Amino acid sequence: MGPKLGSALQKAVKRKDPPASSGSKPLNTANNRAAPNPKRAKFLDARQIAAQGPDDGLKDGELDLQAFMAARAFEINALEDSMRNTKAASSSRTFQRFPRSMRRRTASHNPKRVPKRLRSKAMREFKDDNTPLVVARRRRPTTTRGRMRAETAKKLGILAEKKKKRKARAEKEKAKDKGDAMDIDGGAPVSDKVTVTTRAPRPKIRRNTLNTPDPVKSKFRRRQISKTWLPTHVWHAKRARMTDPKNPLWRFAVPLTPNEKTYRPTHRAQGESGAVVWDMSYISTIGVCGNSAGIERVLKKLGITNESCWDDRGRKWRAGTRLWEGMLSRQASGSRPQRDIVPATVLWDPEQTALEGDGSAKGKTPRRQVFIRVHPSAFLELFNELLRLTKMENPRLYIEDLRFQIGAIDLTGPASTEALLGILIPYLQDGEAKEKHAELFTSLNGLTNPAALPANAVLGFSIQDPRLRYPPRTVQQPKSQNDDDFLNMLATWPAENGVAPNQLWSRDARYAASKLPSKRSIDRRKSLKTPGAYLKPTEADPPIPVTLLAQRTGSGAQSQGTWTLLAPWKCILPIWYSLVHYPLHSGGNPRLGGLNEARQVAFERGLPWFPADFIGTNAGAEWEMGEREKRKAHWDRRPKGKRTTWESIELGAGRRGEVGNGLHCDFEHLFSQIGGAGPTAELMDVDNPTAEQGSKGSQQKHKEGLETITQLSKTQFSRLLKKSNSTKPAPPRSVLQVRVSFLTKGVATTCARIYRLPSKPPTQSQAEGVIVPATDPPEPTQKPTDGLPTNLRDQWLSLISNAKQTAKPTASLPLPPRIPPDADLNTRKRLLAQSLVSTPLPYPLPAPNETDISGHPLVPDAEDLIGFVTAGAFCLSEGRGVAVASISAEKVLDDLRGPDAKEGRICVVRNAGENVGRLARWEII
Repeated sequence: MGPKLGSALQKAVKRKDPPASSGSKPLNTANNRAAPNPKRAKFLDARQIAAQGPDDGLKDGELDLQAFMAARAFEINALEDSMRNTKAASSSRTFQRFPRSMRRRTASHNPKRVPKRLRSKAMREFKDDNTPLVVARRRRPTTTRGRMRAETAKKLGILAEKKKKRKARAEKEKAKDKGDAMDIDGGAPVSDKVTVTTRAPRPKIRRNTLNTPDPVKSKFRRRQISKTWLPTHVWHAKRARMTDPKNPLWRFAVPLTPNEKTYRPTHRAQGESGAVVWDMSYISTIGVCGNSAGIERVLKKLGITNESCWDDRGRKWRAGTRLWEGMLSRQASGSRPQRDIVPATVLWDPEQTALEGDGSAKGKTPRRQVFIRVHPSAFLELFNELLRLTKMENPRLYIEDLRFQIGAIDLTGPASTEALLGILIPYLQDGEAKEKHAELFTSLNGLTNPAALPANAVLGFSIQDPRLRYPPRTVQQPKSQNDDDFLNMLATWPAENGVAPNQLWSRDARYAASKLPSKRSIDRRKSLKTPGAYLKPTEADPPIPVTLLAQRTGSGAQSQGTWTLLAPWKCILPIWYSLVHYPLHSGGNPRLGGLNEARQVAFERGLPWFPADFIGTNAGAEWEMGEREKRKAHWDRRPKGKRTTWESIELGAGRRGEVGNGLHCDFEHLFSQIGGAGPTAELMDVDNPTAEQGSKGSQQKHKEGLETITQLSKTQFSRLLKKSNSTKPAPPRSVLQVRVSFLTKGVATTCARIYRLPSKPPTQSQAEGVIVPATDPPEPTQKPTDGLPTNLRDQWLSLISNAKQTAKPTASLPLPPRIPPDADLNTRKRLLAQSLVSTPLPYPLPAPNETDISGHPLVPDAEDLIGFVTAGAFCLSEGRGVAVASISAEKVLDDLRGPDAKEGRICVVRNAGENVGRLARWEII
């Protein structure tokens, strides 16, 4: 008895389907919605398995063996058909099996872009779907030059293959001859005596000159002709947007931002839960070696002149257990004023006996070493300055370019310490005790903010190869931890007791750590172990010297600190693999950060980002010139009907045109007003550039404008505000770095204009004291306010009291009288005629944009311009608009010295191309 088709095609009832007795209408009707997707229906049919009911095996209430076996055979055949159809109609392809961070990089018709374990599956899918494979080597050249190059490459390949075979044949014959000689001599192989043992050649580190990176593989050599790859470049290239290969950034291929959207996740990970990690190996390291007295003189000439660095308060820094962060500057010489170079981090090599005895380190270690870590945009400028200063020392000091010897990784966030504890395992051998700094680091389990450590703390020890414990496991949080002991440890911080030399400063130790075993050998050792068991370090696993820097990267009490991990250049990649795959206790892994994320984190913590926000340095000026070219190119690409017409911007009170260049942070225009040269409102001439605005004019403007700007620190400006210096002027063409917070709604963008409040109108003298001249005074050639309201300052100050109000009544014209609903027809006609012939109220109507702009006060005049915004956005950490800007110290100094000093920090911010300003307050960073 065969199976019944009617009972065989029984559809399984799903939970989302309504019951049959509910009386509901089907969902795929014309009145409800369209029919389901045919592709989805195809996959659904392929996955449906036909089954028979339990009554099919019964006959007259008894079990029919033949019918029962036929029903089960039908179900087995249906299961096999479903498996076959489902495999053929798979809805998930190989490229869809990767995480979202890699989807854009791998979603191409090239099986070589997928891992090796999935390439065969991808090839089968392409073959089944008849998808053409795009392989660059198999493309036929279309030009004569391309065909000739292809033929030449083919001939060279054939010659190389013949040479390789000839060499292999010669080696085989040579080995055979040795074997024959061994047989003739009685079984002992002939070997030469080794009289001298030589070590393998180390990479050269030339002194007092620039060094080059180590040789790279031949297949990657052409791609690094004009730039250098970071140790994690291949990993980043699959998951992040990189710099243009033809336009590298600071001679490095730097990751800009991850492929997936990460603005809000980065905000949460860096301050609430999780961690953000960056490969900062592009930060340059310079080593200064020699006698300690000479190094001290060189550092003082670079701007480290604070007394706290060279007296007993700086003893820990000079001993190598603290770091110094600050701005390095170039000394003034002749007509050249002192000018900042770059923010730097300065480290001394640890001394073993520096903090023992009487606490003085002089005379015990005559030769010392200092690491100076700087941004690559100002590396060459600082290197040349160091070279000039060291040549003047006797005995002679020497400097080393360690850019490609030491790499770095930055971590920030509440889980940053946990991630480091999970992958940095101290290196221990049988019978050896754990290093003091390693023991101190492992006791930090449970720390959620590196800023809780002593300011600028430094830890140095050696770790195992992280690949021996890959994949990493989550560190167990301490269940019962005495908070008093933990706080006491942070307060005393015993890192200064028994300081040992750090091997990261040794060239031999760095070279030995770079000779790590291959991944294949480690996998072979793991295969001999029980699955999940850790490998123990052997003689083939050298220790990796690392240095941890705990930095406070914020001014707020709740601001997160940052860990900086320094390690040999070739050891960064193994550490990186374990770090990005570490499973956090809060869930997920540390998030990848690029250059944009680093700038975002600095912005949310209220810190300037080098070099964009340091307009008073040469690196900042070069960055601004590059950004101007990008904005100009973006402006040119837009159609004329959609791009901003700068000369037609209505600022109110008869003022028309943008102040300065709308595509620039036009500090040249700002300081030309202070110096008395130049008009009060310079209009842009973008459509018809002149010869002076070409390449020569822009270079001259860059040289005479931006490079002559000096930058004042918060300490220097505070000295000018003291009563003893009340008459001392600010240095000419000097700027201050400020943080602008909006008091009302509004968000600033780059190149936004910052105005101070307009000055108060002069008070009128008493009538009896007025002297009336016999003749009329001559009319002024130009009005200073150009028709601005005399109470404009009071209008802006009145917004401060209304800042907390959620809504403000807007001023509007009085409405005409309304017609009563019960009026008769004659009354309606009379009122209507009266409204048509009556004059509008008020009469005459005020001219538009004379007293305000859409209910907003007018922006101050161009003479009140004080600076420009270098970075602005909506700050997620504060929930309002925030900006980082540079303002003129000369203009704001007089306002802060006057009687209205409290109002001297109030400013008006207006975006370039807009005519509405927003009230804000600035604070010195």
